[in-house]
Amino acid sequence: MKIAFLYNHDAVHQIPHTIPVASALAARGVDVHVLTSSAEQRETAASLIAPGVAAPGTAVTFHDLTLSWPNRLADHLLRPVLPFKRIAILREHATLLGSFDAIVVPETTTTLLRTRFGVSAPKLIYIPHGAGDGAAGFRKTTRHFDLVLLSGEKVRDRMLSGGLITPDNHAIIGYPKFDIALGRPVERFFDNDLPTVVYNPHFNPHISSFYPFGRAVLDWFAQQDRFNLIFAPHTMLFKRAIHITPIHKRIGWRGNLPKTLLDHPRIRIDTGSRRSVDMSYTRAADIYLGDVSSQIYEWIAQPRPAIFFNTGGEDRATSPDFGHWSLGEVITRVDALPAALDRAITNPDAFKTAQELRRDLTFSMTETPAGERGAEAILAFMARSASATG
Repeated sequence: MKIAFLYNHDAVHQIPHTIPVASALAARGVDVHVLTSSAEQRETAASLIAPGVAAPGTAVTFHDLTLSWPNRLADHLLRPVLPFKRIAILREHATLLGSFDAIVVPETTTTLLRTRFGVSAPKLIYIPHGAGDGAAGFRKTTRHFDLVLLSGEKVRDRMLSGGLITPDNHAIIGYPKFDIALGRPVERFFDNDLPTVVYNPHFNPHISSFYPFGRAVLDWFAQQDRFNLIFAPHTMLFKRAIHITPIHKRIGWRGNLPKTLLDHPRIRIDTGSRRSVDMSYTRAADIYLGDVSSQIYEWIAQPRPAIFFNTGGEDRATSPDFGHWSLGEVITRVDALPAALDRAITNPDAFKTAQELRRDLTFSMTETPAGERGAEAILAFMARSASATG
């Protein structure tokens, strides 16, 4: 049995969500292939494979997926508007991808193999990269997967109610990223004892607080002396200077950060290193500041104060896409931030009960690691499929 783990994105943030499952399958003797579309992805995936599994002679094979020069040029021109590279990678490597028994992915673009490029043989298996509430995690394309592996009841129930999965084509396995992140020591990033805020805005200009508020937020932290700040936005924010959302007709110009912020003793800026995606900052900080990132759910693995910027009006407060706003205080202006931070320090447990309830619905935690549970679910599914066709 040949099972591929495909990483086909501009950044590396999706890799920790599935690589523990690859490790667990390889340890069971499955012929595992890791396919990456950049050197950074390959390096990250190789570093996260369980120790010993990626050694010579084991069952992990790495493949580099590259583009022809015309498609590289087209990607350079079209990158701000659409994920051209991801689509071109699928098209150019359709024959290789069609040679596997199953393909495991943390995103939904891969369904184009089946719907557009005629690759029908492999089973498509989806492990979402995150467990948030945003609409991006509940796309209709989910229906094209043969098996969907989920973190817990919250996501399962919403997908079932939306007709995105069926009672028979999914399993709850927990959150594989926790297998990697929660066992490491918590790092210390400042040489003082001030409370630390992590600011984690999204990159999508339709929902992000960075475009209207980001510079003002950074300037406020630079001018005060009561808090440390870790600015660790969604890793895609600094991958492009311009972000466009054609559906909502929104354009966001990211801009550059002034050098005074880069050298500030109480501000740490990370626009996309490994620490920005491996929970280093969400584990080390005391207060979360953001808008819609699914990292809020990684944050409440250990309940702590959270503050959210609402940049889109009152109607968002009742939408399931913003359900995480029940886990902290919601503000609409930067000048409301100082008082919100004061309340977070004075009453850090104000949202603890709500966070614990939501955490337990979002993440299924057992003595068996999620990577192992995912491997078992995949093997059981492949055995059922073989039996049904045999």
